Amino acid sequence: MSHVEHIRPAAADASSLPGEPPAPDLADLLRLSSRGDAAAFARLYDATAPRVFGLAVRVVRDPAQAEEVTQEAFLEVWRTASRFDPGRGSPLGWMLTIAHRKAVDRVRAAEASTRRDRTYHQQNRPVDHDSTAEAAHASLEAHRVRGALAHLTEVQREAVSLAYLGGYTHTEVATMLDLPVGTAKTRIRDGLIRLRDALGVRS
Repeated sequence: MSHVEHIRPAAADASSLPGEPPAPDLADLLRLSSRGDAAAFARLYDATAPRVFGLAVRVVRDPAQAEEVTQEAFLEVWRTASRFDPGRGSPLGWMLTIAHRKAVDRVRAAEASTRRDRTYHQQNRPVDHDSTAEAAHASLEAHRVRGALAHLTEVQREAVSLAYLGGYTHTEVATMLDLPVGTAKTRIRDGLIRLRDALGVRS
């Protein structure tokens, strides 16, 4: 409805002060609003917006978000005013229930978005791979490598198995085999060259 596309913040409270007109009958305003009475809906808004906004702020903890929740809640009140049943509670209680649901939905949506972003970044986080392992993964298939390992010398096979099949770095292989890092690199490099030759793979 064009009458409620933009709902202004309100400062009025549902309770009346001495010397002021009595508080409006919210149930009657809801009934009139359900019939499309925009003036009645404006009075309903002015009488209850502070309470609705206050509830939204307590749930979402952000005034800007709370304003949007308040807008959404009152738009739903406008659309569903005919569903209010005075036998099941007060008009304000019914409206605050709508506002609370909208606020909780907003919080859950924000949390879900945060989880999705965190999961995405975790799944797409760059991983530091040993350059030799990267080259092997890019050009060789693991099951074929196992078959071709017989073409390597024992020391080459041991080093390549740890680096390629075990996923260890040059430094880790050197430590595990009690070798200088340079020696471990040489054995891995020479072993991979022989593997490529045995498999007919061109680098």
